Amino acid sequence: MIVLPSGYFTSGSFMSAASVLRFPFSNAIKYSILGLSITLLLVALGILAWQAFRCFKRPSTTHPQSQAVNGHLLYGADVCGIRQQYKGIPTIKIEDFDADILGTTNKGDKEFDGWLHYSLYYDEQERHLVVTILEVEGLQEQRASSHQLFVQSKLLWAGCEKDAAQLVERSDGPSLALRTVLQDWRTRIVKGTCNPLFGDQFSHILGDEQDLDHIDLRMEVKNFDKYSRHTALGEVRTPLRQLNISYPLELKGKLLTPRKDLVGEVLLSLRFLPTSQRIEVGVLKVRTVLMEQHLDPDSALYVRISLQCNRCKLKYQKTATVTRGPVTVFNEVLVFSLPEFPLEQCKILGSVYETHLSKKSSKQLIGQVMLKKDKTSENEHWSLMLRSIRQPIARWHALLI
Repeated sequence: MIVLPSGYFTSGSFMSAASVLRFPFSNAIKYSILGLSITLLLVALGILAWQAFRCFKRPSTTHPQSQAVNGHLLYGADVCGIRQQYKGIPTIKIEDFDADILGTTNKGDKEFDGWLHYSLYYDEQERHLVVTILEVEGLQEQRASSHQLFVQSKLLWAGCEKDAAQLVERSDGPSLALRTVLQDWRTRIVKGTCNPLFGDQFSHILGDEQDLDHIDLRMEVKNFDKYSRHTALGEVRTPLRQLNISYPLELKGKLLTPRKDLVGEVLLSLRFLPTSQRIEVGVLKVRTVLMEQHLDPDSALYVRISLQCNRCKLKYQKTATVTRGPVTVFNEVLVFSLPEFPLEQCKILGSVYETHLSKKSSKQLIGQVMLKKDKTSENEHWSLMLRSIRQPIARWHALLI
């Protein structure tokens, strides 16, 4: 007699075990469960196929993460959804907005290939100004696959003529009117196309309808860069005082060369110490225009100074955060050790940022100023610094954005 181990079974044992393991259900219930499983499988495959179809049909989008947006993003629907909302309301399309509204294009502005479609609407009851970025068309087809396009929009408030004249008189920059940035918006990013569809809609609350007479809308089309070195592909400017936007108005503007706006001025001092090979940059004051209806007691400013000498970029330094006012006083000196002599090329970049004291919030760029020195020319402030070695020289400079 052969005794098998307990872990082994003969073929007869398998057959008897299989005959015992039977489901205590009738054939009708078994077929119903099988049919239900097949139905759920087909539904899941149908949903997967539909999502894949939508994914390949529409261009891929992503949201910028490098800068927070002030303002309320109402929704980011497709352009078709935006136009369905305006269905039945008369709209006006201006084929050449700059020529019709502004009369003539500035001689210094260079036209880019491309047009920007957008719409404006002012809700008199809610006092909401609604800006909708629809689409960009007509950009060059070269390297379209590398494009990551978005539109940055700014609401600019024009200051009084007296303040503007005083600022320009003390600034060494171009003659510009004084502006205040009320809102800064950015659309989502659309990749891999020269004709991106956005449909992003933003709103801003105004104190009165007469405020429209002092507001200009500046929209810049940019190519996104993950290191925040975005490439500007052109801009469209719209003075709202020349438009009737009591109902949704659809516009089409030609992309022109981006221009800077004067938003204030900064008082800087420079001191050159050749023995210790250092440059001291003093951040003394920052002057901007604040409107009473947009004054935030929690708002604060700080200044970041970057220095590059002979193509060697030094580590940036920044001042302490100070509560913002019409004139924000810092009185702080930042010291930079120079890498080598002589200084053939040097750039000093000052950036003014706004933040909040009581809560953690992302910074917002207020404006920038740059002092340059190269082999052929140098800034007037730089020249005065070299003439007065070891003595601090202070000058006001225009703050641009």
